[in-house]
Amino acid sequence: MLPRFFCGAAALALCAGAAVADDMLHILHVNDFHSRIEPINRFDSTCAPEDNAAGECFGGAARLAAAIEAKRAEIGDAPLLVLDAGDQYQGSLFYTTYKGRVAAEMMERIGFDAMAVGNHEFDDGPEGLSVLLDNVSFPVVSGNLDLSRSNLLKGRVGGPVVLEAGGQRIGIVSALATDTAETASPGPGVIFQDEIESLRAQVEALEAEGVDRIVALTHVGLPKDREIAGAVPGIDVILGGHSHTLMSNTTEGALAYPQLENGVPIAQAYAYGKYLGHLVVTFDAAGQVVSAEGDTLLLDASVPEDAAIAARVAEFAQPLEEIKARVVAETAAAIDGDRSSCRAGECEMGNLVADAMLARVRDQGIQIAIQNGGGLRASIDAGPVTMGEVLTVLPFQNTLATFQLGGADVLTALENGVSQIEEGAGRFPQVAGLRYAFDPAAPPGARVSDVQVMVDGAWQPLDPEATYGVVSNNYMRGGGDGYSVFASEAMNAYDYGPGLEEVVADYLARNGPYTPFTEGRITRK
Repeated sequence: MLPRFFCGAAALALCAGAAVADDMLHILHVNDFHSRIEPINRFDSTCAPEDNAAGECFGGAARLAAAIEAKRAEIGDAPLLVLDAGDQYQGSLFYTTYKGRVAAEMMERIGFDAMAVGNHEFDDGPEGLSVLLDNVSFPVVSGNLDLSRSNLLKGRVGGPVVLEAGGQRIGIVSALATDTAETASPGPGVIFQDEIESLRAQVEALEAEGVDRIVALTHVGLPKDREIAGAVPGIDVILGGHSHTLMSNTTEGALAYPQLENGVPIAQAYAYGKYLGHLVVTFDAAGQVVSAEGDTLLLDASVPEDAAIAARVAEFAQPLEEIKARVVAETAAAIDGDRSSCRAGECEMGNLVADAMLARVRDQGIQIAIQNGGGLRASIDAGPVTMGEVLTVLPFQNTLATFQLGGADVLTALENGVSQIEEGAGRFPQVAGLRYAFDPAAPPGARVSDVQVMVDGAWQPLDPEATYGVVSNNYMRGGGDGYSVFASEAMNAYDYGPGLEEVVADYLARNGPYTPFTEGRITRK
C-alpha cells in the first residue's frame, strides 16, 4: 500500500524533504450502515446464525465495534477520530421495529466522534431523526440545513464543529444531498441550501476561528464529492457516503483508496458495515495535507465479534421473531411464487410485487415496474399472511430503485430478461404498467414483441425514442441478473428507496383480502 502525496506549489519543499513538524491524524470511518445491526451475508442481507457460526458472514455492530477497538489499540496514543458519513437508518427489521434507538445505542457503545445526517435519517420525518439526537452524546452534523423553522431540530443538528484529537483542532464541515426532500420525508420545516455554497461558508467560518485542518463529512455521493473538492477551497479531506462506493487497494474492481480530486483525498467505505475505512492524514505545520494513505478493512470472520455487544444485539433480535409472526394481511387464495412459474412467464407473485412497486412510486412519474423472477423465493398460502412469509418471499433486503430510461433501453432490458428462459434463469422480467410478448423459439436478443405501456389510462406501443419512468430493485439497477442497461443507461437514478418487503406488506394490507391473479400482461408465443 503506497502513500499518496499531494504537493501543491507552496508545499514542494515539504514534499521533497523530511518535515519534522508534521502531525499525523488517523480517521476510522463508515457510511451507509443501513441498520445492519446483525451480520450480513454476501448479498448484504441478514446472515443466518448458523452461517455466522460457520464463518460465512460479514459486518454487524459487534464485529464493527471489535474492529474499531482493535484499531484503537494498534494506533495507541496517536490522534484519532471515528466518523460516520450518514444513513444509519433503514434496511432491516431493527430499524422497522426500534427506529433510531438501536442505532444510537450501538454508536454510543462503539464511541463515534461525529456523524453526518444521511437522507434516510429523515425517512420518518424530523421525529425520526430526533430519536437519534435524543440518544447520542456526539455531534450530529449537516451544515447545509436551515432548521430555523423546525421546532424539533432547531439548534440540535450542528453546522461546522471543531473536534480535539491529540492536541489537534480538526474542523468538521458537512452537507446532505439537496434531493433528500424527494428521497425521504424531511418535511417543510427543513430547508436545504446548496451544498457547495454552504460548505464554502462553513470553511470560511472555521478559518476565521483559526482552524486550518478541515474534514468534510458528507452524504452527497462520490460524483458530488468530486465536484466539492474542485469548488470549495480549504477542505483538506472528504469522507463521504450515499453512493455506497467501495474503495480498496486490495479488492479487485474497487476504486483506489483514497481517491484524489484537485489535490483533495476522498474516501468512502462501501456500505452495510462490511468495511471499515482507515485513513491516515499527515498535516504540515501550516495545516496543509502532506500525505494521505490507508485502506478499507473487510470485516469478515477473521475479525471477532465483541461479545458484550453481540449479546446485546441478541436481546434486541429476540422480539423480532415475534414480528416475523405478526399478521400483516390476508389473501383470498394462495399466491403462486414458485420458481417454475416466475422464471418462465407471468406469475401471481410477480404481478403482486410489480404492482406493489408501481403503486408506491407512481406519483413520482413512474410508469413501469420490472422485477426479476429470481428475486421471488416462495409462494404464500391462503389466509393470514405474516411478515415472516413476506420476508421468505423477499429475503434479500432489496430497496426500490427509480430512474428514467429510454424506450429502446426498456426493450433491451426485456430482451435480457427472456434471454435465458431455457435455463430457468432468475432474470425473467415480471412487470406492471407494461405488457409484452416473447417467443422462446426465437434467438436471444430477438424474442420480445408487442410491447405496450399504460399511458394516461390507455395502452400505447412502446416508443423507442420516448423516456419512461421505471422502478426496479437496487440489485437489478446495479446491473444484476444481466440488466447492465439499467446500470449504464439509467438517468436520475435513486437506488435507496424503501425496502421491497415493506412495500409489498403495505400493499397487501391496503388491498386485503388480496386475490391473486394473472391477466395476460406477459404472453408466451
